[in-house]
Amino acid sequence: MNLEKRAIAGDEQALLELLTRHEETLYRTAFAYLKNEHDAVEAVQELTYRALKKIHTVKEPAYIATWLVRIIINICLDVKKKQEKFIYNHDVEIASTDQQPFEMADIIASLPPEQQELIYLKYFQDMKNTDIAQFKQIPEGTVKSRLHTTLKRLRVLIEKEEL
Repeated sequence: MNLEKRAIAGDEQALLELLTRHEETLYRTAFAYLKNEHDAVEAVQELTYRALKKIHTVKEPAYIATWLVRIIINICLDVKKKQEKFIYNHDVEIASTDQQPFEMADIIASLPPEQQELIYLKYFQDMKNTDIAQFKQIPEGTVKSRLHTTLKRLRVLIEKEEL
């Protein structure tokens, strides 16, 4: 029995090994959403807890990696919602000689959550349109259309910021 099937069957050691295999991708995804190391690490820890509780719900072993990414994205979106409740309008400027990466992250963060997710899946996770379609359970044509709209919007925002 392969590692994925063992994990779904309840073998905690197999699941922990899978989490270790995908740890870097999961951490990078969390960091891309949350933009700080502490929150990203906490998100990965929460993922471990949720995965241990819900691994038995995975129907197709081949999609465990996708399932883990979906969980980390949901955790990050939950964290962001909680943070937004406590954030007040502060005019904070980051003093940096190279602000472009920060500005790009801010521009992506200004997109609606669904568009942010498409950007992260396509360009940070290197997922193909067919994989995104399966993951989001929508037609591939819809993925292409939404990506086109998202990229168009991103271009406008970038031009506005003059990056």
